[in-house]
Parts: sequence; C-alpha cells; structure tokens
Amino acid sequence: MVINLDAFADYLQKEKKYSLHTVGAYVKDVSEFQQYNLVNFEQQDISGVEYVQIRSWLVFLVESGLSTLSVNRKVASLKAFYKFLLKIKQIEVSPLLKHRALKVSKKVQIPFSEKELEQVLEIIQKEDGFSAVRDKLLVELLYSTGVRRAELINLQLDAVDFSSKTIKVLGKRNKERVIPVLDIVLDQMRLYIKEREGLQRIEDAGYFFLTEKGLKLNETFVYRLINSYFSKVSEKVKRSPHMLRHTFATHLLNNGADLNSVKELLGHSSLASTQVYTHNSLLELKKIYVGAHPRGNDDSKV
Repeated sequence: MVINLDAFADYLQKEKKYSLHTVGAYVKDVSEFQQYNLVNFEQQDISGVEYVQIRSWLVFLVESGLSTLSVNRKVASLKAFYKFLLKIKQIEVSPLLKHRALKVSKKVQIPFSEKELEQVLEIIQKEDGFSAVRDKLLVELLYSTGVRRAELINLQLDAVDFSSKTIKVLGKRNKERVIPVLDIVLDQMRLYIKEREGLQRIEDAGYFFLTEKGLKLNETFVYRLINSYFSKVSEKVKRSPHMLRHTFATHLLNNGADLNSVKELLGHSSLASTQVYTHNSLLELKKIYVGAHPRGNDDSKV
C-alpha cells in the first residue's frame, strides 16, 4: 500500500503545528527517498522498507556531497513519517528505531562585533527615505530582540505595543512570545510607521514591514539586505539575518545575562538549543580572566 503524502502533510501541519516551510521540506525529503527506493530497490511502498535500504540512501546522500547536517535533517523527515505510520497503525515498528544520527562537527559561529554593527548603521544613516528608515530598523530589531527572520517578516502591525514597550511574535510551532523592545528602537519604529503611512499604495496592510510597493517582505529580500550591508564592513563568512540573532545572544551572555533569560528571549523550547551560544561567551570570559588575573600575563615558572 502506497501512503498518500498529503495525509502526512496534514498530520504535520494540523497536529504537529509545523510551519508550511517545514511541512514542505519534510514531504520533499520523504518523496525523494520514495523515488530512490523505487529506482534502486524497485519498491514503491516505503512503509515496508528495511533499515538497510535507508542506510543505502544515506550513503548515497553523503557520497553526493551533502553535508552531515543536511543528511541528519532528511533522517528527521523520515523519522516523522514513520512516527505518522505508527500513529495510524500502518506499521508496528519504525525501520529507524535503532538509527543513530551522524556526528556533526561543531563550528564556532563568530558573531558580529559592536563596531561592525555601528558601521552598518552609519552607512544606512547616510541614506534617506522610506527604504533607509526601514532598513535601519530591520538591523536594529534583529540585533536588539534576537527575532528569527520569519518572525520579523510576519510581525503584525497591531503586535507592536508602545505602551508596554513590547512586540508579540509568532515563533516555531505557532508559539507566541512577547519580547521587550529598547526605547531607542521604539523611536525608530515610530519614525518608520510615519514613513510607512506615506506609501502610495499598501497591499499587505496587516504586516509591519513592507516593501516600497506596500507588499509584505520575503525571506530572500531580508537575507540579501542584511548580507549586502554587512559585506561592506565585515569579512566574516556568514552575514545572514541569523547571525544577528546569534550576535544578540552572544552579546547578552558576554555582558552577564543568564542562560535561562536568553532562552526565553530567543523562544527556545530547551536550554540545549541556547547553550550553543555559550562557547563564544566562554571565549570572552577567558580573555577577561587572563587579562584581569594577576598571574594572567605571568609567563614565569613557579
């Protein structure tokens, strides 16, 4: 029996509350495995596969040059699919029951420096008009709140509360969270709203951030904008909106914020997700320790 992937997609969206983007990625991964299985094992029904078939696909993906992280993500898609089959009692045991994820080498993500941020804001400050005001606010809000790119794009106009100095965003799995906003950023938001009101036409009025044509921003637009500005001041390999979220978390930890508070601000479901940012914080702590301790620069032997 061939499982209809539409039913799997409905399960992910309605029961698991995954975003449309995640649902699309999971279904695509399962569909790719289905096709691989058909070509290599002449078996269209993947509900009855053996682990050796999945292992064959994983080897194929690795040999194709796919990163370990990407392979593990595809395995996560398959795991979700077989959990779905278990739920509807299509299978009794998942073929991935004893699978262990491939080891991923952890890369240290270097955040932007405060100087780089200041330089970018200075560059935007030299420009004028609606786009300049919006771009400056985009950088300020990403850095000062740590919101995800998708959360920023989907921020609603009525989700900005100037009286309580907060914004309400919809995070992963449709979880709402309220984030405090600095006074300096609130001032920039007021200026942006004033500029926004001057647009000749507004199509997506409910969204806070718009293009000059009054349309909702998309993820590619925001990525290219951030990458373009930071390419002018930074030689770092990664210059994405996510790096501003990473910078937000690292700078907070470096300045004494506790891990639980940063976890809540970022909207992480567990501390494990937040702990990836502590590596840079520890590096900074080591510098402070060596510089401050009386024996820190003492190269003499005891």
